[in-house]
Amino acid sequence: MTVTIRRPPGARARRPAWEEPPTPLGQGVKAVLLTLLVLGVLFPLWVVLVTSLSSRQTIADAGGLVVVPKGIDTSAYQTILAGGAVTRALWISTLVTVCGTAIALTVTVLAAYGLSRPGSLGHRWLLAYFLVPFLVYPPLVPRYLVVTGLGLKDTIWALVLPPAISVFNLVVVRGFFQGIPQELLDSARIDGASDFRTLARIVLPLSRAVIAVVGLFYAVSYWNVWFDALLFMDRNDMYPIQRVLQSYLLAGQAPHTAGGTTGVSMPPTEAVKMAVVVLTVAPIVAVYPFVQRHFIKGVLIGAVKG
Repeated sequence: MTVTIRRPPGARARRPAWEEPPTPLGQGVKAVLLTLLVLGVLFPLWVVLVTSLSSRQTIADAGGLVVVPKGIDTSAYQTILAGGAVTRALWISTLVTVCGTAIALTVTVLAAYGLSRPGSLGHRWLLAYFLVPFLVYPPLVPRYLVVTGLGLKDTIWALVLPPAISVFNLVVVRGFFQGIPQELLDSARIDGASDFRTLARIVLPLSRAVIAVVGLFYAVSYWNVWFDALLFMDRNDMYPIQRVLQSYLLAGQAPHTAGGTTGVSMPPTEAVKMAVVVLTVAPIVAVYPFVQRHFIKGVLIGAVKG
């Protein structure tokens, strides 16, 4: 039995709200909200950048942070990049980020590939083993004892090895690997390809998007490492950039330079602090657009056409 609903003459069928064309009022409200959101993000960055490039007189006239620039003074950057603590911390952070991201991606990809294969030995038990610390975070004291017991304290490996694998990233990569058609892997196995060859020639080219995303997550995490440096680093010459930034902003320490900068030629303290903030944020901001391009490229190239 079929029920027919008749509409009154001249009446139009109502569509869901999300299918209706936007009204001028709605577009105006969205434009205002998005503009305020963008300004809320960019305004603090602008203030930090302008203050780092301001002279002592400009900062004194503004009463602290500068909004309207009055000339450019790069003495703060020249001071902190003169071979002192900031320069050394930038090298430490770069080394930790590069080595840590490479190790973390390698371990995550290998573990995710093994756990994504239903015929692998004990993959269910191993997955449960990985999920335990994800659900119950290990205490701080045992972690400290393990790192110190292995002799990793005051070395860059104390910042690289403990966070070398993220269970969340492992689960994400494993889920992506499970979505790869099994027929492709079976055809490679029939052609005589080993597991490592299948991973290198088939799985990884199809997974460029997720590898780029996870790689960015690891890189940002290693670049922003601070708490581990606070726990495991007692030597000032092994501090990463975030630890140095914390000492400048909270502890109020003055920058140490190799050139023996005197108090007379010292740039203003606020400019030095903001310059360190800029150097801390700039690498990730500069790298992200290139990684974003690889996101889109990886999705398009890695798509399996049916």
